[in-house]
Amino acid sequence: MALTFDGSNNTITGLQINSANIVDGSIVNSDVNASAAIASTKLSGITSGITMADQWRVTSSFDSNNTVITSNWERHDTHGAGLVGSGMSESSGIFTFPSTGIYRIDFQIIAYRISASNVRFINQYINVTTDNSSYGEASSSTNSISNDAEAYSSGYCTYTFDVTDVSTHKVRFYVQAEQELRWVGSTSTNHISAIFTRLGDT
Repeated sequence: MALTFDGSNNTITGLQINSANIVDGSIVNSDVNASAAIASTKLSGITSGITMADQWRVTSSFDSNNTVITSNWERHDTHGAGLVGSGMSESSGIFTFPSTGIYRIDFQIIAYRISASNVRFINQYINVTTDNSSYGEASSSTNSISNDAEAYSSGYCTYTFDVTDVSTHKVRFYVQAEQELRWVGSTSTNHISAIFTRLGDT
């Protein structure tokens, strides 16, 4: 194909570039025809962005002052809930990641007073393990609660976790208060919930 130069806008048509001959080069996307494709085997250092995003919630309320949340977890499935990638897996409150990578973990809770007991604060924790055995407190928050009858309180914490091995790096969620509270679950709304987002490669 013959090359044609248009001096009015400094463009060349009919040009083909052998990708094997491009070294440390860059192509501005505005200069590439929309129908063009670049083989990924010729590129490095390019990622496809977020490849996994998943959200889970606790479906039933429970009364406790100190517990790991081990049951009634479900993937959010109402109000057009979105899922990117294969998502997390869960067993007895322990969450396993689908692939290695750097993950952001967000955890939120709602609780309310069920008696006149002296409860001044509520705590929540993201606990992680890197050996599939011992869990450490990776992130936490403390929130006050009113002395009024059936007063509500909420909390939120987040953590960025470097998952280098999906068989050993896992996460669970823990709640705590001075006296027994009712921790609020729901099958339609994220009251007690966790969101997992894979940010990039480890």
